[in-house]
Amino acid sequence: MSKIVERTLDLFELFAREKRPLSLSDMARLLKIPMSSCHDVTRAMQARGYLYELAPRGGYYPTLRLQSLGKEIGDNDPVLARADIQLRCLRDTLNESVLLSKVSGLSATYLLVFDPGQPLRVLYRVGDGIGSLHGTSAGKALLGSLGDRALDAFLKSAKLLPITERTITSKAALRKEIELGKERGWFLNRGETLNDVMSVSSPFRWNSAIYIVTVAGPSSRLDGRLEEVVPLLTGVCRRLEMGPDVK
Repeated sequence: MSKIVERTLDLFELFAREKRPLSLSDMARLLKIPMSSCHDVTRAMQARGYLYELAPRGGYYPTLRLQSLGKEIGDNDPVLARADIQLRCLRDTLNESVLLSKVSGLSATYLLVFDPGQPLRVLYRVGDGIGSLHGTSAGKALLGSLGDRALDAFLKSAKLLPITERTITSKAALRKEIELGKERGWFLNRGETLNDVMSVSSPFRWNSAIYIVTVAGPSSRLDGRLEEVVPLLTGVCRRLEMGPDVK
């Protein structure tokens, strides 16, 4: 990725973290980039209406232009438009985190995140990757979507490092887990990446691409609800795969 693109994105993420106006010197210091580079990015963003200066020497802050563009983009995203209602309904029914991720090669990115109304929850963010392939339910669903040769290649080169005491670190055991998930249509993570956190994932295919829906929450709430969660989750994936007119 070009430096100018990286620095522009870094700057937006910096404002999201800091939640306050920033001077050029603040930005350069926090991003650890030269003042001249910071000046160039800031001036370009200001000229395009993405930043404004509060007052002379008062620092800069983003305008709502990015939010407006993001809403327009999100409102017309064909995948999100199809999935939004279904996943909101799933979240409301289960009152647990519900996530949609899109697979690209050996990675997947969260496109939608619906938080529960519960005070105790696991935090996820749109744009984050799914993390460990061998420890998360979404990662296992991704591996389950691979062809035999691609899965063999992954297992041959993968280092299955332990994350918790429950993490699968045996390649033979992971292959068995993936085959089981493919057979039943859903994949499970029971405390394998975070102690006392559980997630269930099921994949679906749309327009030749693989998407994954995940339900996640504390093990104390989810562990006894698999018989309720699994049919609701797989039902949503089946409807999303078959089309918006399927009831």
